[in-house]
Amino acid sequence: MISMPPFQLLCTLIGLLLLPFHISSADPDPLQDFCVADLKAPVSVNGFPCKPEAEVTSDDFFFDGLSKEGNTTNIFGWSVTAANVLAFPGLNSLGISMNRVDFTAGGLNPPHSHPRATETGVVIEGKLLVGFVTTSNVFHSKVLTAGQMFVVPRGLVHFQLNVGEGKALLFTAFNSHLPGSAVLPTTLFASSPSIPDDVLTKAFRVGKDVIDNIKSKFSS
Repeated sequence: MISMPPFQLLCTLIGLLLLPFHISSADPDPLQDFCVADLKAPVSVNGFPCKPEAEVTSDDFFFDGLSKEGNTTNIFGWSVTAANVLAFPGLNSLGISMNRVDFTAGGLNPPHSHPRATETGVVIEGKLLVGFVTTSNVFHSKVLTAGQMFVVPRGLVHFQLNVGEGKALLFTAFNSHLPGSAVLPTTLFASSPSIPDDVLTKAFRVGKDVIDNIKSKFSS
């Protein structure tokens, strides 16, 4: 058995205890108690400037948007209510945000990714098929019910599909105050300006008529 001097052992243990704090957030660590975002500031560099402390109120630290059911009358039958820094300025620089995701029967949160955050979520109501694909093209999935959780590593493509008979409700959390979202169907087929058809036909190995048909489903 290898022994270690007490001081070295103490330093090692302290280092191991502190390690999670360095990797827990995808955003830079804050240097003050809070930095309520000034969303009207003319300059924003990797975050928002702080509102002057004299203008900060208690309301800046509370948000009731997640209490309201979203409108799921759309082509995917789902709705996301974001509690990120844009909706909840008190989150600025704190490296955390949440979403409420509502699903109608058969609703889909389409394949998407969050470039700036890992996602974890808990099912509140209903039954959801949750899945993601690794960079090695390995697909992981499981059907979850109320009280069960999942995690999706940062940047990986994932989805949630309501496989229950009624509505479903999910709350998700992110280690970024603005995780971003790239929704594959709209990113590929409804961007502005459009991705050239030559790119899409070669990428999906289909004819231009197929690409045009898919694009027409996302046109306003």
